[in-house]
This record gives sequence, C-alpha cells and structure tokens, in this order.
Amino acid sequence: MDPNQLIGPPAPLGYPAPYWVLAFFKVLGFTLHLIPMTLWLAGTLLAMLGRWRGGEHARTWSGRVMVQMPIILALGINFGIVPLLFTQVAYARVFYPATILMAWPWLGVIAALMVAYYGVYLYAVGLRTGRLGPWRQAAGWVAALLFVAISFVFSNALSLMTRVEAWPALWQRTSVAGAPLGVALNTGDPTWLPRWLMVLGLALTTTAAYAVVDAGLFAVRETSAYRRWAAGFGWRLYTLGLAWVGVAGSWYVFWTWPAAIRQMMLARPLVVLTAATALSPGLPWLLLWVGRGGITPALALLVAASQIGVLAANALSRQIVQNAELRRFLDVTAERVDPQWGPLVLFLVLFVAGLAVVAWMVGQAIAATRRSVVPTAR
Repeated sequence: MDPNQLIGPPAPLGYPAPYWVLAFFKVLGFTLHLIPMTLWLAGTLLAMLGRWRGGEHARTWSGRVMVQMPIILALGINFGIVPLLFTQVAYARVFYPATILMAWPWLGVIAALMVAYYGVYLYAVGLRTGRLGPWRQAAGWVAALLFVAISFVFSNALSLMTRVEAWPALWQRTSVAGAPLGVALNTGDPTWLPRWLMVLGLALTTTAAYAVVDAGLFAVRETSAYRRWAAGFGWRLYTLGLAWVGVAGSWYVFWTWPAAIRQMMLARPLVVLTAATALSPGLPWLLLWVGRGGITPALALLVAASQIGVLAANALSRQIVQNAELRRFLDVTAERVDPQWGPLVLFLVLFVAGLAVVAWMVGQAIAATRRSVVPTAR
C-alpha cells in the first residue's frame, strides 16, 4: 500500500493563518509546556526516591518539591494545550492518522493524567497536614510512575506522526477486516527510543536547575546548610542529566538520523542551531558549578533563564527536523491559507491575558511559599 493513501485530506478551508504563525505558537507553547512537564516527569520520581532513601536535606527537598507540584502540574497541563492545538491545526493530516493507529494508548493518557493529578494532590495534602500515611505515599508513587508512562505514549505518538512509511504495516498488523484496533505503538522506530531518553535526560536537567532556583529564591525559611546542599545537589544532578542527554543525543543524531537530515542539520545555516542546541546545557551547568557551594538570587535567575534557553533550542530544532522528516510525504508549509484574523486576534488577546494571570498566580504562590514552612510529615 502507498503510505500517502493514509495521509488525511487537506482541510477544505485551508490554514486559518500563515504557516509561520502556527509554527511560532507551536514552538512557543511547547517550550512553555516543557518547563513544568520536564519538572514533573523527573522531579516527582526523584522526590519520592529522596523521601524513601534520602537523608535529612533530601527529604526536605522532596517535601518542598511535592508541596509545589500541584501548581507545577496545573501549569504544565494548561501550557500543553497550546502546542497540541497548533499541532492539530498545522499537522492534522498526519496527527490524526497516527493517533488513530494508537487510539487506546493515546486516549489512556487522559485517564492516566487524571489519576496522577489526584495522586499528587493527595500526597501534597498529606505533607501540608503532617499526615502522610502509607496510602498517600502509594498515591505519590503511582503518580510518579504514571508520568513516565504518559511520556512514553506521547513520545510514541509524536514520533509516529512523522513515520508515515510505517503506517501501512502497523495498520495491517493491528486491524481486523481493515478496521484498526487502535493498539499500535511506534517502538519499532529507530529514532523513538533515543528521543524518549533525551526527554528524560532534559527532565533531569530541569529538575536540577529548579532545585537551585528554589533554594536561591524561595527557600528563605530553610537553613543555610540546606541551601548549600541544594546547590551541590543541583550541580551533581545536572551533571548526570548532561551526560545522559549527550549519550542519547549522540545516538539520535549519528545513528538514527537519515543521511539527508543529518546533512541538512550539519550544514550552514542550520549547523549554528544544531551546535547551539547541543552546547546549550553547558551554560546552566557552568552556572551551577559556580554556585555549587551556595546560590544567590541573581545566580538562580540566570540558571532559570539559561535552562529555558536549553528547552527552547531543543523545541526549535525538533520542529525543523519534524518538517524535514515529513517532507518526503507532505509539505506542511505549502497548504492553502484562508486567514481568519478574528479568531487569531482573540486567541492572542486571551493568550497574553492568560500568561498575565499565570504570572500573577505564580507570584501569589511564591509569596505564600516564602511565608510558610512545610511541616514534617510522619
């Protein structure tokens, strides 16, 4: 079967805005989503491990992270709506066929996220009330493991979206009388595993950076000994994440990229972006090395800004590679455009207003965090 026959038809009305507008908000939204998403992906699991096997300072860090996690989770889910919306608009012709092939795992993300959300809340309430019994601890572990499972499904879906050539075989293998059962996974894709491992490595670096940001900006009620420990912990964890990303990224680029994409990304002018993406984690690592004996508020802000730059560079590079992977079957930049400026302007107004509200909410949460002390749960 010709894989092109499984690609969705063009939208009758065309794109509601020029492609560059859709791509800009897709990358911007994905970057905003990556910040809390990578933090809950690695931070929740590390916090649970820290409480289980860590020392005094590790348990303090665990409590601080998990008390804040409901807010972090809410931000990540809401920011995730933006890139998903623009993916559905600009990449509908490949997004929907891919997610139909793996419909049950894809829909299962909703149920898994709801369970994980409540698990985090139950654990956080236990911390705040000092009543962290076995069932609340179990809820925290379930949430941590579900976040890993959700990342597995998302990585499958987004990589399958561009692997059009594999759709016929997956459809035939997981269908009855031509009807797809919706149980396919993209685990046979050679690019899938290193990409997923890269996300996990980036999650380690974001968690490390946040440990230092929290110590430098918000942990005013904690001891100086704890803040020194957090600075050292952040640097060590970032070093692990940096090595992890380096290995997974090298595997992805040099062993799974097709020759044409590797040539494109390593030639001018895109080699600049490729190099910046590869080297960008070095800046927050260096800042953490400087502050490993103690972190100042100014240095914490620099760490936060540089880590956002790391995530943005990865999001932009992935967008370019995604388009290149699809180009053999579909040029998403060549779709007909029928501008609908009214809805777009409304979106922009609501988007900016939403960011302002989120900034205010985060400010209120920070103020509350600086006034309170996390009780020791028993």
